[in-house]
Amino acid sequence: MLEIKGLYKRFGDKEVLCGLDLSVPKNSVFGFIGKNGAGKTTTMKAVLGLIKTDGGEIFVDGEAVSYGETPTNRKIGYLPDVPEFYPFMTAREYLALCGDITGTDKKEAASRGEELLELVGLSSEKHRIGGYSRGMKQRLGIAQALFSRPKLLICDEPTSALDPVGRKEILDILRAASSQTTVLFSTHILSDVERICTDVAFLDGGRVNLKGKLSEIKERYSTDEYVLEPASADGAEELLRCFGFLKPEEDNAISFKDDGGTLFEILGYVSRREIPILRVERKEPSLEALFMEAVGK
Repeated sequence: MLEIKGLYKRFGDKEVLCGLDLSVPKNSVFGFIGKNGAGKTTTMKAVLGLIKTDGGEIFVDGEAVSYGETPTNRKIGYLPDVPEFYPFMTAREYLALCGDITGTDKKEAASRGEELLELVGLSSEKHRIGGYSRGMKQRLGIAQALFSRPKLLICDEPTSALDPVGRKEILDILRAASSQTTVLFSTHILSDVERICTDVAFLDGGRVNLKGKLSEIKERYSTDEYVLEPASADGAEELLRCFGFLKPEEDNAISFKDDGGTLFEILGYVSRREIPILRVERKEPSLEALFMEAVGK
């Protein structure tokens, strides 16, 4: 859905993008991950044709993006990190304005508006936008970005200033929206990525250092370490006493490396001693560890 090839952008003597390559598959929820100031917003503005780049190509659904000439934006919905609205309007009035701007039939615009307000949880909201919380404005921002049924929904740090409840609400909405469109969202909040993303790219130094399907990346960097969690502290203590190489983790969990027979040795002991366990699983690398490796720290 989105293809970026060799993208360069410099502001003064600072090179923000240094030959960036990125491919966003159709029907994916794509996490664009990077530290603050890594160039995520610059990349998104380039995709929208709002800034002139110093080199490279951008294609949206196979159509080239050109600075200042943005027919490709017909295929894009955009939610900035701080969306702005007319405070004197209600949500329905604002979406009706979106309909007028896009030349949508009034009856169709009203129907689409109700559909989207239901999606983002604002269907019963009657107050003017000026009284909305930050989370409510983000939800309305998603509704306006989806109004024209875009093929690509771009969200720039959509959860960065929200509390945990607001973040969950926005992520749930984006997950629901992914059934209708490809979702690309930039973030530095790694737990948000793990919650909903199918694909990721790590941006550092103006380049993408690691990218692909999240499940495949985790499998590629998986280790021979396992986590076993007994149902009680007593069970964990017994295993730690019996096997000196085990490492205590959070709660009652313990971890160990399997050298080819360790896992079955421990499970055999657990079975003979009838120690209840809640889980045993291969330890996946955390997204934080992958990110730190991608940025070379």
